Amino acid sequence: MNHARRLGILGGTFDPIHYGHLDAADAAHTALGLDEVVLIPAHDPPHRQADPYATAYQRFALVSLAIANRGGYHVSDVELVRSGPSYTVDTLRDFHARGWRPSQLFFILGTDAFAAIATWHAFPAVLDLAHFVVIARPGVTTERATSGVPALRARVCSAADLVDASAGPTRIVLVEAHTRDVSSTAIRQRLAAAAPIDDMVPASVARHILTNGLYGAVDNLHG
Repeated sequence: MNHARRLGILGGTFDPIHYGHLDAADAAHTALGLDEVVLIPAHDPPHRQADPYATAYQRFALVSLAIANRGGYHVSDVELVRSGPSYTVDTLRDFHARGWRPSQLFFILGTDAFAAIATWHAFPAVLDLAHFVVIARPGVTTERATSGVPALRARVCSAADLVDASAGPTRIVLVEAHTRDVSSTAIRQRLAAAAPIDDMVPASVARHILTNGLYGAVDNLHG
């Protein structure tokens, strides 16, 4: 393995995946010069009280379709084949076991998710296992997301400041970017109302959802 390589990791329930997820991945990819980005659907998302609406393998299929034409983007089943809650700390340790160093890993998440970082399993130790890349999301600024954990301010930097990711401890990297105001909840609500979702997800994802009747969708073209 070339240890100079940078791997972006975007985890999530992806119930379903949408343009907001892809925009965040693209923003991190561009800002940090990532060599690859791997998307990891959670099998048992610990911060979600209710079970996902689609099965783990349906969500895996949707992610695969969403990134099919994106060079350097991959989907991993590392959390689907592991039993128990899908904790980020376990996933990052799995990548370490494969030979990746913490300084090579860039865990991507939105400001909405980072605002609750202090509630994560194994916090704050999990922050030592990778650089955490915090992407601005509509309604939650990067400043607001980091204000709830003032003890972490010394670790915060911008993408431009992270010239040598291998030097020193892992960092919290703030990326200001435009990401579309889309949520999986809003997509499911539209589908329940038989409304189109073409502006919220890639065409291949929309077709798969409609053809297979996921989330209560009705395919008006195929009955």
